[in-house]
Amino acid sequence: MLSLVPTRLLQSGYRPLSPGSRAGLGAALVLLAIISAVELADGRVAHYVALMVAAPFLAAALASWRMVLGVGAAATLLGAGFALAEPEMSLVTSVNVAGIALATGLAAAVAFVRQRQAEQIAELSKLAAVAQQAVLRPLGPQVGTLSVAGRYISSTATAEIGGDLYEAIDTPYGVRMIIGDVRGKGLDAVRLASIVLGSYRHVAYERADLRAIVADLDRAVARNVGDEDFVTAALVEERGGTLTIVNCGHPPPLLLRRGAVIPLEPPAPAPPLGFMPVVRPRVERLEPGDRLLLFTDGLGEARRDGEFFPTADRAWRLLGHGTVADGLASLETALVEWVHGRLDDDIALVLMEYVGARTGVTTAVPSWEVGATES
Repeated sequence: MLSLVPTRLLQSGYRPLSPGSRAGLGAALVLLAIISAVELADGRVAHYVALMVAAPFLAAALASWRMVLGVGAAATLLGAGFALAEPEMSLVTSVNVAGIALATGLAAAVAFVRQRQAEQIAELSKLAAVAQQAVLRPLGPQVGTLSVAGRYISSTATAEIGGDLYEAIDTPYGVRMIIGDVRGKGLDAVRLASIVLGSYRHVAYERADLRAIVADLDRAVARNVGDEDFVTAALVEERGGTLTIVNCGHPPPLLLRRGAVIPLEPPAPAPPLGFMPVVRPRVERLEPGDRLLLFTDGLGEARRDGEFFPTADRAWRLLGHGTVADGLASLETALVEWVHGRLDDDIALVLMEYVGARTGVTTAVPSWEVGATES
């Protein structure tokens, strides 16, 4: 029968106390116990009853307003008990007991306001999580022939998403990925990131040429930003084992192959989206087991005591083993440890692994890719 009590309590709407509520309630009750013990040891004259006014305010810092009322009621009853135990109740003691009751009401009001604000912040956090999932949808674990994982590392605890962006989709032209970084921070950066991703998710299915996608995204950015705003981006396409990359002012992806880490620099530099970039594709032939790391410049700028995180030196050890999701988790752990938990910028990461072409499927390489680096 006793085992059914917790279940019945939960079904009736009972909620276990949060750690903060337990701490606030416990601290207030310990304070009341100490004051009561001192008062009892001091004799029949109440000298320390006024100190009980601190108990409801102490509870108000962490506990709910209902608990504050309970603590205040207990403090008031204890104070009244000590006052009645005096040989002759003094005016000062009576005022002290009335003060405890008044302080209880004030502390409960403070706790009520704090609790409402905490609930509003929690609701905003939920909305932020929903917005993050809408803007940055979860990747993988499999997109076409690629194993893919994405990770967003926020530089602030109050925001889960900023101006960094990524996406990976399986299109008729192969698996296509984008990673980008919006200049600036805040809601404007999030808005522009959502515009770029929305445009990309449409044109990636419509355009056979990555350079046409760049042109479309450039126009979308130019229509929605000021003269000094821009978006760096790298677009990647895997088709039939051929990897094609176009880069618009973004850090070059890192190719991890048989223990080596190869930066895939573009054949020629190009400005970011918003500045009418003219890109030249870089074409690589993939081997089964190859991994490609796409990242934003927050990774390159992460440092401690002026020393930058050695991404290229540690990339294979961190990313070359386990699943791609395991690799990104290892990279994040090493990075946060390196900077002692303090990042200056958000970081978006995408890691993909080429597992080999689909058996029995022959995928033609687009003619514009062949020889593109020679033009």
